[in-house]
Amino acid sequence: MRKIHYSWVVLSVTFIAIIVAGIIRSSSGVFIAPFEMEFGWERPTISFAFAVCLLLYGLSGPFMAAFVEVFGLKRMMLYSMGIMTVGLGLTFAMKEEWQLVLIWGVMLGIGSGLFLTVLSTQVANRWFVKRRGLAVGILTAATATGQLILLPVLAGIVENYSWRMAIGLIFLLSIIMLVVIGIFMKSWPKDINLAPYGQEEMAAEENSFEGSRNPFKIAISSLVEGVRVKEFWLLAGSFFICGLSTSGLIGTHFISYCISFGIPLVTAASLLSFMGIFDLIGTTVSGWLSDRFDNRWLLFWYYLLRGISLVFLPFALAQGSYTWLVIFSIFYGLDWIATVPPTIGLARQRFGLQKSAMMYGWITAAHQVGAGVAAYSGGVVYKVFDSYMWAFLFAGGFCLLASLFVILIKKQN
Repeated sequence: MRKIHYSWVVLSVTFIAIIVAGIIRSSSGVFIAPFEMEFGWERPTISFAFAVCLLLYGLSGPFMAAFVEVFGLKRMMLYSMGIMTVGLGLTFAMKEEWQLVLIWGVMLGIGSGLFLTVLSTQVANRWFVKRRGLAVGILTAATATGQLILLPVLAGIVENYSWRMAIGLIFLLSIIMLVVIGIFMKSWPKDINLAPYGQEEMAAEENSFEGSRNPFKIAISSLVEGVRVKEFWLLAGSFFICGLSTSGLIGTHFISYCISFGIPLVTAASLLSFMGIFDLIGTTVSGWLSDRFDNRWLLFWYYLLRGISLVFLPFALAQGSYTWLVIFSIFYGLDWIATVPPTIGLARQRFGLQKSAMMYGWITAAHQVGAGVAAYSGGVVYKVFDSYMWAFLFAGGFCLLASLFVILIKKQN
């Protein structure tokens, strides 16, 4: 019987860790209404805290990549999961608005930064030579799947028991994940005398940042290098729109949008979770495709089709048809973050293997700026118009613009 390469064990641990981090970060959408009812906070205030989370987890990405280079992958995974665990524990004692911003904005934002931005690239680059695109696709799929898959369960607990019991569930998951990472995770194949999957011998050099031990200097120097390149701006611009149209808008406001049309909380959360199942399929397939086809054209079609689906959503809700909503959930789910593997592929082609994780970290920062903008502005649009319709229509239009950005990227030989 052929022995399983430990790369797949590392991939499995990382996959589960990303799912748990995604559950913690994305559960915010379930708690908007309960926080409004119990604490009397207004929706723009709650949306602001969740927008801070989205913004910080994106902005922390390149710094997390630099900290990984200096302190090690396993150690940073433990630190990051630990920050989220402490934040969830503090939620039980939360009373004031500033505490919501500190816990759900700052602590959970920074804690989830490693898992939901650069971790998939770091693991794929370190542990895989063959099947690298597939590895990225699988881990990327975990990012959105984790953010969606348990939402119906959490919503059911909130409706039938309390939001504190729902927090208790994800708090327990974070503790279990700390133990799993501590036992099974390894930073490099060489730590257990292995070569990466698909490579016969261990690489002589694996760290291109050995000249500096200052993670902040490493991160800033990579940004300085990136902003001088047109492709960086095009990828960052398209990813800004990606974040705006996914976790920022759909992830934060989809449930509330459905509720405004009389759809029950658990049903709305189930539709969002349904998207997560199809995201797992779509993003994994996207990783496989990114190894074989021009990544620019993959992104073009992903953004174009996503824009069409977002323009279609208000129509589906106005019709009150669950059939149309299920069709939207399947279609949108397949495309949720299928953009990530080809975006990482283009960053790797332009900046090289060793620098791709850091550059992707900054590109992801733009993604989360877009997510933060949509999370906050979605709440403002709802307050002004008493409807989310214009927020979703504008997001669809921006996706069409993103499809044009990626075609302008020069094809690498």
